Amino acid sequence: MANTLFDKIWDSHVVQVVDDGPNQLYIDRLYCHEVTSPQAFEGMKNRNLKCFRPDKIVCIPDHNTPTHDQDKLIEDSVSRNQVDALEKNAKDFGLSYFGMMHPKNGIIHVVGPERGLTLPGMTIVCGDSHTSTHGAMGAVAFGIGTSEVEMVMASQCILQSRPKTMRITVDGKLGKGVTSKDVALYMMSKMTTSGATGYFVEYAGEVVKELSMEGRLTLCNLSIEMGARGGMIAPDEKTIEYLKGREYAPKGEEWDKAVEYWKTLRSDDDAQFDKEVKFDAADIQPMITYGTNPGMGMAINDTIPYDDSDSFKKSMNYMGFNSGEQLLGKKIDYVFLGACTNGRIEDFRAFASIVKGKKRAENVTAWLVPGSWMVLEQIKSEGIDKILTDADFKIRQPGCSACLAMNDDKIPAGKYSVSTSNRNFEGRQGPGARTLLASPLVAAAAAITGVITDPRELIN
Repeated sequence: MANTLFDKIWDSHVVQVVDDGPNQLYIDRLYCHEVTSPQAFEGMKNRNLKCFRPDKIVCIPDHNTPTHDQDKLIEDSVSRNQVDALEKNAKDFGLSYFGMMHPKNGIIHVVGPERGLTLPGMTIVCGDSHTSTHGAMGAVAFGIGTSEVEMVMASQCILQSRPKTMRITVDGKLGKGVTSKDVALYMMSKMTTSGATGYFVEYAGEVVKELSMEGRLTLCNLSIEMGARGGMIAPDEKTIEYLKGREYAPKGEEWDKAVEYWKTLRSDDDAQFDKEVKFDAADIQPMITYGTNPGMGMAINDTIPYDDSDSFKKSMNYMGFNSGEQLLGKKIDYVFLGACTNGRIEDFRAFASIVKGKKRAENVTAWLVPGSWMVLEQIKSEGIDKILTDADFKIRQPGCSACLAMNDDKIPAGKYSVSTSNRNFEGRQGPGARTLLASPLVAAAAAITGVITDPRELIN
């Protein structure tokens, strides 16, 4: 019987099937950060349990960490307590912990792939919806709730209903200035934020094959914003080359065995998906959002559509926009480059390619936040830091930063932020903040012009 990539990985991890119920699924890797783990650890302590396989669990603080002065005490008491609690729990339970200033610290969804902790064929969970990011490595990765985190700690298994399968194929060649972020925002604008609800998505086609690993990670990161349970891409030579020599990747004979197995991880030619969706790369332009969910996006040179619904009117009222309005030329206040969506080295290369030889607009406050200390080292080794400094930008320390209002990097009420993060909900970047999601190229163009600008005008 022909199987999808998802079927192959899922089925190989099923411990047992509950009649008329969920599957008991074995989990290869549990990532823990400081926000969703405290209650799980408390539950373990209350039941006097130890972690069943502590070597399969990695703990990294990222949401609450400041992006400056990380060598000092965290000023905000709530954030400090959460970070301190994770460190203590990791120590009490004998788990790997990469705290602030540790060379392996950063956003957990950036660190996992770049260190080789995330590998093809794995099942991966974390108490964070953007765990879907790791699917770019050819893994079944999805976010779980706090009680489920405790379940994995105690048994290395989880009870999960099997999702349906969907394949999204994007063929053709991406145009000038179009990135994987634009591909994802375009998909959401067509499918809406609920278009993939109940499905696990496999991305395929010419465009996906041509994407770098960083681009694939961005695409899978945003799967959850279409309502999907997760997203994944079949591992190929790019995946293997990316992982080769990574710290936690297999070595020697184990590497050879792993690669042999990874090469089997693809959907069979006659595999049947529950749903098939196809897009043409020629239809995709640089994108930007205008509303208060990631599905409210449009080509950057388009106009805001008309919609009579109350929810649309509420969104426009919050954003201060109107139907029929163009966003090009609209003055902005903040630019944020970073998050588990666009905080990788490729994103900083893209940003630098636009701002090189230019200067930051005086009206723009820019937060450039690497996704990890490894990314920061790459920025320095490639000389990107000098390009950014010469253009009057400062690079901050790693963390989730302005993706969400859980640390110091909050956008003030009423201010407009062009952000490379993943969500533009009301108050997501701070109470009253107005977020426009976009690619690093669009963010860079806005940062040096002070207004929303088509990046194609600045690409040589």
